[in-house]
Amino acid sequence: MGYPNGVAPQGNQPLFSFGVITDVQYADIPDGRSFIGVPRYYRNSILVLQRAVQKWNNHQNISFSLNLGDIVDGYCPKDQSLNAVRKVAKEFENFNGPVYHMIGNHCLYNLPRSKLLPLLSIPSVDTCAYYDFSPIPEYRFVVLDGYDISAVGWPHDHPHTIEALKLLDEKNPNVEKNSPNGLVDLERRFLKFNGAVGKEQLKWLDNILQDATKSNQKVVVCCHIPLDPGATSKEALLWNYDEVMDVIHRYDCVKACLGGHDHQGGHSVDSHGVHHRVLEAALECPPGTDAFGYIDVFEDSLELLEFVFLNGNGELLELVNGYSSGSITIMSYLTVDLSASVRNQLLNPDSYQQY
Repeated sequence: MGYPNGVAPQGNQPLFSFGVITDVQYADIPDGRSFIGVPRYYRNSILVLQRAVQKWNNHQNISFSLNLGDIVDGYCPKDQSLNAVRKVAKEFENFNGPVYHMIGNHCLYNLPRSKLLPLLSIPSVDTCAYYDFSPIPEYRFVVLDGYDISAVGWPHDHPHTIEALKLLDEKNPNVEKNSPNGLVDLERRFLKFNGAVGKEQLKWLDNILQDATKSNQKVVVCCHIPLDPGATSKEALLWNYDEVMDVIHRYDCVKACLGGHDHQGGHSVDSHGVHHRVLEAALECPPGTDAFGYIDVFEDSLELLEFVFLNGNGELLELVNGYSSGSITIMSYLTVDLSASVRNQLLNPDSYQQY
């Protein structure tokens, strides 16, 4: 059972803790806005990362950190892409422990997989970017490659590119494949800035979860692109989230899924009791504010701590939400809202945002 109100008893020590941050999207360019008008602070985002690393190091008990993707922005001038990736990767290297990266669409706008993966020390076979690791015997983390099937990052004649473009042509009639205009409900996920998990990766995931079940391990699945419609906007959802979740739901070992991509963040509990937590973007922090945190892992709970942000009105939100389901609890101490003007734009079915 989870702890009452999702809070561990005072004095109880976690099995381990790990840092989390997503969507830094650094670029040495002036501030801008998303397609729906949300401010983006390209130069400031690396300062958010610096404070995150400092906080994790000061904590002294953070075992590792997770970067959930998009370390540089697509607007980064292409002649600066390599240096920008190196600069952000260097900031992560200042953390006193292992850093586990995953790739996002903005990473792939800047560099091909062949250059990107070595810079981020991502274990790779045939430039695929999925892998797993176990910080302690009782827990396993599974990192998915959400751009395995993608129109970005692969050579133009690569089978994964061809498969992605074929799917987009079938599902999205718009000339601009990043536009959801005319698409209805969950079909709005078929946008070029999203992607899919390929068949070989699905087989790999099934084998990993079989092994975790035999080893009596709890599993946390991580993917830049969210895996549950309840935790994200429909436009920021993995193309074949349903196939991935079909594999995950075959087993009881997966307790939580972590993601980025949708900058507003979100939380849901799916039909099988798996928690989905999409983390807020560091990119959209006004100067002096932060979006990062760390997660304390207990035997029967996960607690997300110190995830700080301001809403679109410049007001600090101090809502405490405890989520529990049987053997796991996820805590989110601070949540994100948008200003009324931006929220109204979100209600426009023809507005879209390159996450």
